[in-house]
Amino acid sequence: MRTILGLAACVLVAGAGALAFAPRGAPSLRPTEIPVERMQIDGIKATAAGLVLAGELGQIRLSLDQGRTWIAAKVSPQRQALITRLVFADSHNGLALGHEGWILRTTDGGRSWREAAFVENDGQPLMDAARLPSGDWLAVGAFGRVLRSTDGGQHWRGESIGAPGDWHLNAIVASPDRRQWLIVGEAGSVLRSLDGGAHWQAVEPFYNGSLYGALGLGGGSWLAYGMRGQVFRSNDDGLHWRPVRVPLPVSLYAGAIDSQGAVLLAGQGGVVMGSHDGGLSFQVLRDGGQENLTDLLVPPDGQLLLASDAGLRRLALPVSGQVPPSPQEIR
Repeated sequence: MRTILGLAACVLVAGAGALAFAPRGAPSLRPTEIPVERMQIDGIKATAAGLVLAGELGQIRLSLDQGRTWIAAKVSPQRQALITRLVFADSHNGLALGHEGWILRTTDGGRSWREAAFVENDGQPLMDAARLPSGDWLAVGAFGRVLRSTDGGQHWRGESIGAPGDWHLNAIVASPDRRQWLIVGEAGSVLRSLDGGAHWQAVEPFYNGSLYGALGLGGGSWLAYGMRGQVFRSNDDGLHWRPVRVPLPVSLYAGAIDSQGAVLLAGQGGVVMGSHDGGLSFQVLRDGGQENLTDLLVPPDGQLLLASDAGLRRLALPVSGQVPPSPQEIR
């Protein structure tokens, strides 16, 4: 009996081993979907469809409940290239820009996206775009690349606007009245337009580091921000600039102006800074994080939505004199 049991055990072990090492087909995998709390997010916007965010592996997500839950938007075709920026001209029409010269277009507030451009080999990243007062779209990107569309973003062609050298162009920004425009980029590159983006003039260099973005403050005043806490202000339509002191020397990647006119800047190490005097001085609203903040959105409830390379966060803006609250992860 003992011999029979021993033989049976040997057969079971041998069978398990054979099963473990037997060739088998790979399990079918669902298309890659990264949870929002871990996703690299490079842009977040509010549209007629809800909240829209995008970033890693070409993922675009839509929320119908102010960011509590998220669903995948339809992207056709899905290239899985990094999306670097979301831009909306109004509540329905927008673009997603990314690596490999990828441009996606939506006309339904971000529910669905169709490809307008993609470069299969040696495509350069696109960094930002805007719809000009003329109705044309202008996109900017790596190595001084500039593209124009005259048909609502469906087709694109290269254009020269007199950018100095082949520095990366990181952002294109309008003044509140949309008459004046700025393009900022590497090596302190700044180009300005006083006629709605029809013509551009390179500004005399005033800084040799990268500028990642700018904000139009109105009345001919601008704020530009970039590496290592470098912030600059212009009061003469972007022609001359002077530095603004900020509390922390961290790179700043995103900026916004809330409904009360407060200037908000965010970036490296999860830092958020705020100004209530038009960008003349700043205070720290949040620090101590490990993520890099890439975009800001101020929903109607007044709580900041912070896009980052490590997911999405929500931050309640403090009342003057109070300690800023801790951010919450959004899942």
